[in-house]
Amino acid sequence: MTDLRDTALKLFSAAVERADPALALRRQITAHPLPPCPEGGRTLILAVGKAAIPMMREALEHIPQPRAALVVTNPENICDLPGARVLAGSHPVPDEASAAAGAAVIDFLADTSPQDRVIALMSGGGSALMVAPAPGLTLADKAEVGRLLLASGLEINEMNLVRQQLSDLKGGGLLRHAAPAPVTAYLLSDVIGDDLRAIASGPTVSPIGTRSDARAVLERAGIWEDCPAAVQAHLSAPETPANLPEAENILIGSNRHSLAAMKQAAEGWQAEIVSDHLTGDVAEAAETVIAVARNAATDLPVALILGGETTVRLAGDGLGGRNQELALRVAQLGAAQLTGNWLFLSGGTDGRDGPTDAAGGLVGPGTWQAIRDAGQDPEALLANNDSYAALKSADALLMTGGTGTNVADVQVFLRLPD
Repeated sequence: MTDLRDTALKLFSAAVERADPALALRRQITAHPLPPCPEGGRTLILAVGKAAIPMMREALEHIPQPRAALVVTNPENICDLPGARVLAGSHPVPDEASAAAGAAVIDFLADTSPQDRVIALMSGGGSALMVAPAPGLTLADKAEVGRLLLASGLEINEMNLVRQQLSDLKGGGLLRHAAPAPVTAYLLSDVIGDDLRAIASGPTVSPIGTRSDARAVLERAGIWEDCPAAVQAHLSAPETPANLPEAENILIGSNRHSLAAMKQAAEGWQAEIVSDHLTGDVAEAAETVIAVARNAATDLPVALILGGETTVRLAGDGLGGRNQELALRVAQLGAAQLTGNWLFLSGGTDGRDGPTDAAGGLVGPGTWQAIRDAGQDPEALLANNDSYAALKSADALLMTGGTGTNVADVQVFLRLPD
């Protein structure tokens, strides 16, 4: 079990290292150096998201003067960074600090010229950290629509479509403010499938839809009449041509990149990337993991690699997160359905799973019984969504601390030959 645990931790570390924002940016800029600015021009470097600080720190090592730099990140990551102005927005719910950051970004990009260059460093969380309501709307208008969207049951792409149409920066809005300077964006994706329009709500790419599309989404969801009057007026106004300047958008890190790094690190194992889209209800995801584990070869050391982002149905008031609950459910099913020496790890690449200090869980054939041996009732804890307490009692929590990056979740199932 110890060898399996060490191997699982090695593969998880490989996933996190591949998603390291500074290293990912360094690889890209070293392989494809940026050309110098035209004479008389300057480089404006903007970093937005949870990984903004390390991305900006690395960029400043490579981009010469004259330059200006602005960082917008979450409060827990904020620190002094020589050569850059650093601001904190709010996440996951935007507030006045996020609006102030949005205004600062617009001001930062004002008065650019064709001789200037804008470098945008975008990572997850940017949508809430940098907020700029569309003309005629207020932060309160956007907040109310956000509340309605979250309670609507809409798919994330439909919600992003609406959000983009209510923003002055999302859905390519940053390009309008940066014009006429050319824009190069380096993107660290926390979005499964890597739709660039969804990373930080796509400030440097074209929007998902139009105003009329957004209105249609709200009408189908039955929440159009509940929207603020200013929002209804904005989305009912005639369409304006986008005419967005082109940007060079470069994906430097993602869940898929990290899964490939895990496979490469699995030397001596029959390694396979089983899925890069383990999503949906965590109970169904656990069934998927057990199914692929049962179908795997039993005469070889097997490493089955998965990635994605599941969801948890809250039925209780316990403490945990989607990775911990997935691990706990695999421990329950695996104890009954799997044989041999196996281990399953599920972890958030940011080192944080739900409102806990754990990144996820590591479980094996004896975990479910170990919870019982510790005097706990694993079924009751699972029913109460108390996966943290259950895994802690069996010494099965994945504890890494914050990693400084986020490309969603990764999983690995290891099994030795029978």
